[in-house]
Amino acid sequence: MKNLAILIPAYNESSTIEKVVNDTKRVIETIPDASVYVYDNNSDDDTAQLAAKAGAIVKHEYVRGKGAVIRRMFREIEAHVYIMIDADDTYPVEAIPEMYHRVVDKKVDMVVGDRLSSTYFQENKRPFHNAGNSIVKFLINHLFDTNIKDILTGYRAFSYRFVKTFPVLSKGFEIETEMSIHAAETNMFVENQVIEYRDRPEGSESKLDTYGDGMRVILKIWNLFRIYHPLAFFGTISGILTIISLITFCLRVFIPYRKTGLVANMPTLVVSMIVLLIAIVSLFSGLILDAIQSQEKMNFEYRLIDAEQRIDE
Repeated sequence: MKNLAILIPAYNESSTIEKVVNDTKRVIETIPDASVYVYDNNSDDDTAQLAAKAGAIVKHEYVRGKGAVIRRMFREIEAHVYIMIDADDTYPVEAIPEMYHRVVDKKVDMVVGDRLSSTYFQENKRPFHNAGNSIVKFLINHLFDTNIKDILTGYRAFSYRFVKTFPVLSKGFEIETEMSIHAAETNMFVENQVIEYRDRPEGSESKLDTYGDGMRVILKIWNLFRIYHPLAFFGTISGILTIISLITFCLRVFIPYRKTGLVANMPTLVVSMIVLLIAIVSLFSGLILDAIQSQEKMNFEYRLIDAEQRIDE
């Protein structure tokens, strides 16, 4: 098992990959048994060749999407510490030693490279990315009761037990959101590390679709909230439907009945009762799924024990 694995997912990054690999190799010289892995995501240019020329161990993932690449990396590489960094030369490799020592010395499970607390808002030139990062950060920190400073950063360090117990479900750029929520919901030890961010060098293009990927991130948050907090999710739906049902019943059925003694709006009565029934079903669905989720959290603790035993071996 490697001591440190530097993981670099790359797709069409020929203009920067050599520099990132060379800079990374330079800063990890003092860390024993450390290797740099570049996972080429079926690039159309010579990214893989340039990475190999710079001295990286090059592997391939032919299914397009950052989530698919990370799934492959996490399955194949065995290391005590993992550090993931993008291939676009926007992150300072000088932060790698501190990230590494946080995992080794403090037993941190995930170190988040925090761009938003330093230069991101000044350096980033892409429209709506600043607002999108702030919105995603607000939603996750409030819905999942955590304090991660930069949800969408691609610069992170991980412990072995995080990597080997993280179920990669996303195919694309939603993967960072999934990592953050997984850490929050499984009580992983997370620390934020402020890093300097610089915009992409000239000639390097972002693969992120601002609107399409942004919508997928929001949908991922919504879906994971439903999975991890089913009682809150379905209970909220139940409460809204109950209020709608009771207000409709009172205004359209009960008040007119008090005045006339007749049920004048029979269709409204039927619809309001159906809505109330759906609200009850939603509430009990939340209760059942919450019990299942509680059992899953207990099972996850056993999987953590297995991961820690593999480290000792």
